[in-house]
Amino acid sequence: MPDFLIGTGRCGSTLAYEVLAHHPAVGFVSRLDNRWARTPRPLRRHAATIYRRLRTGPVTVSRRLGPSEAYVALSREVSPMITDPYRDLTAEDVTPWLAGRLRRFFDDRTAPGGRFVHKFTGWPRAGFLHAVFPEARFVHIVRDGRAVANSLVQMPWWRGHLGSAGWRFGPLPDAYAQEWEAGGQCLVHLAGLGWKTMMDRYEDARTAVPSDQWLDVRYEDLLTDPRKHLDRILGFYELPWTRDFELSLERRRFSRGRAEAYRTDLSARQLALLDSSLSDHLHRYGYRV
Repeated sequence: MPDFLIGTGRCGSTLAYEVLAHHPAVGFVSRLDNRWARTPRPLRRHAATIYRRLRTGPVTVSRRLGPSEAYVALSREVSPMITDPYRDLTAEDVTPWLAGRLRRFFDDRTAPGGRFVHKFTGWPRAGFLHAVFPEARFVHIVRDGRAVANSLVQMPWWRGHLGSAGWRFGPLPDAYAQEWEAGGQCLVHLAGLGWKTMMDRYEDARTAVPSDQWLDVRYEDLLTDPRKHLDRILGFYELPWTRDFELSLERRRFSRGRAEAYRTDLSARQLALLDSSLSDHLHRYGYRV
């Protein structure tokens, strides 16, 4: 039975996932499995253990075995519906054949006695995943939407420069489309509206999952006090705090240097548009405008 780490993308979930990957009881899909369709089953199941043993060895080796969202492998072995939907997936999208493939995908990669954690970004998919894995836990990494928007527009793969009709997240809700038009179709604003649209879907998805199986963790809090919030995450996943995990944490640096880079990376008008547009959502998660 897998557990999940989810977030909108550009939200800090990769940092959290890489830290969790060093816990001795955590399994994951490796990058090697993502790239190589014929990865032997024993290697699939024990890639995480090998990765942790090689973490002080050659960088190229450990990177190839490191944790992956595995979109290539999931598309290949399950369905592109899981990896590239134009909207969020809910329990209504579950079919017996799709659920069976998804269960086999994770069963083939879970070592006996281990705990498997997989990361999804973009749409939450939590309603869908909960229907397939009723006991699964969801850790939702939240980041300030202004920082997310700033990061998105700097990514070479972000397609918002084509407008809302050209990106991969379907049409904007009518109210948000009108808001974008009123703001002069600013592309930074569009990235912020994308975050707001995603957060709406995360709030919907949260209602589909029992409250004791969902945990929100702010990325900024994780940077400020990593030990406290990683302890929350491990406890939520029912994982012990171990000496090996402690040592891996001591070797990692948590930098707040880019946490508020949006304040200097964006213009005053772009910041004003984001503050106005995202204020209600930001306040709900404790961010100041």
